Amino acid sequence: MRKSIKFIGYLVLALGFSFAHAGSYDDFFVAIKRDEGATITDLLKRGFDPNTIDPSGRPGLFIAVQDGSVKAAEALIAWPKTKVEWRSPKDESPLMIAALKGQTELVRRLIARDADVNKPGWAPLHYAATGGHLDIMQILLDEYAFIDAQSPNKTTPLMMAAKYGSTAAVKLLLEAGADPTMRNELGLSAVDFALQSQRKDAADLIAAAIRKAQPKGKW
Repeated sequence: MRKSIKFIGYLVLALGFSFAHAGSYDDFFVAIKRDEGATITDLLKRGFDPNTIDPSGRPGLFIAVQDGSVKAAEALIAWPKTKVEWRSPKDESPLMIAALKGQTELVRRLIARDADVNKPGWAPLHYAATGGHLDIMQILLDEYAFIDAQSPNKTTPLMMAAKYGSTAAVKLLLEAGADPTMRNELGLSAVDFALQSQRKDAADLIAAAIRKAQPKGKW
């Protein structure tokens, strides 16, 4: 009889924990959507796992950065058990998304948590250059981001800046030492990328850098 009572007691506790966790699960992702940093911190203090994934397989930090829920992202980054180096199926990290979206303070905080600045393949600098976010580009370079990082198809940050970013982003990379002569697997250079988007100013800037770097008569 006593064993039965004990078993029932344990069952009630287990079910209670399960229901509480289920409630916390919903509360967690709702708080991210609503950008309620304080709610998230409270859940984490009560033992909720910050690395819990949603039904689509994304952890809370990635969702917060992707959705622009800055307070939620800050709360998760500040929590020591949060993993900042998760990768999406597209091999994107929270730092890459923050760099693309121009979320400067989140970039700083992620780097302070040792987010990988020089992730192989597409790197945060590619994404910052794509968005033309000069401040983030400089932060990454100051953290020793490889300026001529190559994506899986050998595309460089300079190429991305030339096609999608801005002339100012192209100028920053060139002045920081980016190689204007590199080509991707299709044989395209940063000049080609700029011309594809009809960005003559950027193309002229890169062409001038090539002429300066090469002996006379080579360009």
